[in-house]
Amino acid sequence: MSLTRRTVIKNTVVAGLAAMVGMPKLLLAAWPENAFKAKSMEEALTALLGTTESEQGDIVIKAPEIAENGAVVPVTVTSNIADTESISIIVPHNPQPLVASFDLKDSEPFVSVRIKMAKTSDIVALVKSGDQLFKTAKEVKVTIGGCGG
Repeated sequence: MSLTRRTVIKNTVVAGLAAMVGMPKLLLAAWPENAFKAKSMEEALTALLGTTESEQGDIVIKAPEIAENGAVVPVTVTSNIADTESISIIVPHNPQPLVASFDLKDSEPFVSVRIKMAKTSDIVALVKSGDQLFKTAKEVKVTIGGCGG
């Protein structure tokens, strides 16, 4: 390996590391911090979407009816609403209700995540399409040690 080749490799590694160090700041620049820190569903919706006004929509939530472990609850949300721009998931009884929000412009209107639930609550899925906001909800019972709750 020549000295020039070593220099090129070294500089490439250094540049890559420098880019990675600066990357989180770039990725989090548009992060809606106030929405995720909100203590109520209404606060979260206002901070994230600018409104709390919504109507029932053609949204499918797939989640267990009983979750034995509230730390890992699988949730899948599918929107059948035309021009879905975003899907957000809220658990009103969590200390911080906004669990996830996905911008989906020009993507399939489908998300699948594992969420944490503090206790039995509805899971609310909200879909933004144009100037409209649609929602649907599904109750999930969280048990303690598999004993019901």
